[in-house]
Amino acid sequence: MLRKALLLGAAMMAVPALAAGPATPAPNADSVTNGTVTVNGATIPYRAVAGTILVHGADYNDSGDILAKRGTKLDGGKDDDSKNAPVASMFYTAYFKEGVPAEKRPITFLYNGGPGSASVWVHMGTFGPRRVNTPGDTHLPAAPYALINNPQSLLDVSDVVFIDAPGTGFSRIAGKDADKEFLGVDGDGEAFTHFISKFLAKYHRYNSPKYLFGESYGTMRSAVVINDLEQDENIDFNGVILLSQILNYDNSDDSPQFNAGMDDPYVLALPTYAATAWYHHCLPAEHPDLKAFLHEVEHFAMTDYTLALRQGADLPEDQRQAIAAKLHDYTGLPVDYILRADLRVNGGEFDQQLQAKTGMATGRLDTRYSSPTIDPMSQEVDYDPQSSAISSAYVTVFNDYVRNTLKYGTDEDYRLYNSQDHWDSHHRQPGHGYQPKGEPNVMTDLAMAMKTNPNLHVMLNAGYYDLATPYFEGVYEMKHLPMPNSLQKNIEYAQYTSGHMVYVDPATLQQLHDNVAAFIRRTDNLH
Repeated sequence: MLRKALLLGAAMMAVPALAAGPATPAPNADSVTNGTVTVNGATIPYRAVAGTILVHGADYNDSGDILAKRGTKLDGGKDDDSKNAPVASMFYTAYFKEGVPAEKRPITFLYNGGPGSASVWVHMGTFGPRRVNTPGDTHLPAAPYALINNPQSLLDVSDVVFIDAPGTGFSRIAGKDADKEFLGVDGDGEAFTHFISKFLAKYHRYNSPKYLFGESYGTMRSAVVINDLEQDENIDFNGVILLSQILNYDNSDDSPQFNAGMDDPYVLALPTYAATAWYHHCLPAEHPDLKAFLHEVEHFAMTDYTLALRQGADLPEDQRQAIAAKLHDYTGLPVDYILRADLRVNGGEFDQQLQAKTGMATGRLDTRYSSPTIDPMSQEVDYDPQSSAISSAYVTVFNDYVRNTLKYGTDEDYRLYNSQDHWDSHHRQPGHGYQPKGEPNVMTDLAMAMKTNPNLHVMLNAGYYDLATPYFEGVYEMKHLPMPNSLQKNIEYAQYTSGHMVYVDPATLQQLHDNVAAFIRRTDNLH
């Protein structure tokens, strides 16, 4: 099985293409329930609303300019051009603290990535009032699983809204060429932009402090959405919170061998290789201080290693041997293997080789996880041990919770993923029309949003053991945003001894909560 470049908070699986329905999805009535959650010893009463909001697609010309926004007359009549417009009903679950005026209460919109994943992972793992309990780094036993009060819920500082992308969860797509309209970098971003603006109107939250929280591909979505909200909707947000970031797919360590001449993925993944080898005791020498060790590896990656890779075939043999020896010191991989790989080991190869002597495969989303390798002779690992270890718990608990507690979707199928067959990676970069074919890059979008709203604050959260979106890659992208250096002060960083899904570990979830809560308090303009 090929290693996937799709960036999820859980394993991706092959799914059939979604069939476009003949008519607008008929949304179910909102379901409203009430509950309490205890955070830091305080009991917080909340109202939960599970429902859908309709959003329409938009027509673009070949230059990426909008010809006509569809659905602008959704609450009144419809013009002729919108009669057969593709439409999506986007499912959400909103948790509102009771008894607080809207303008005094921040609101945070949360979603997973994929692209094409439902948001069950952040819903059941991060900041809602209930969460699944997934301690440890081994495969969980089968059901029953524990759904617990979430002492790390963000409801102590913000209302939270979990959103499912079009075609995922209980969200549905219908209309002519529907997949083409919504399953792509720009169509997906526009759908979320329209959803958020409609949500703000429906719940009278325009004057609330506002935040985006995206994980994995959700960070790429956040860069597009925050810029669209500012430029198209004239809505400024207080902050963007990124978890396990990738803004430029050219930096992915998944399959860099197919992008010959691009050496950055190997450089940016090296510190995560080192952290992983350190965790599994595969290094030839002891390093008692992980952070100090990673600082050393980061320096080597950006200096000697980068210079060596840049030389290509001109790299002298003695330097080639010296770099291979240093890579062995930092990764534990055999020198002869590193040399045969021409000093360039991708993520899947690293996961397969690190614990090969013991017959174990190393995780991708969280490299602390290990499971028996499928094929000891395979070049790359064939599955993700972390996804296999925890996905059943998340899926099972959410399907039970949404139906029995939230009282929504009893007779509907909750779709974990939408079709990836039609995903359009083209992207309209701000002011430049469509970028050339290839991997999407939205660094310009985030930079544009920060330049046009110099009060926008950004927070980057990452785990040391994440090989889907290595932590050093996120730092590199932030330091290379095309904007004045003076705006770098608006970016803050937090790193954790965890993987892609920082929240699966209760200890690091507590750190994540505390850091995000502090970020909101500093930037909500209420204090």
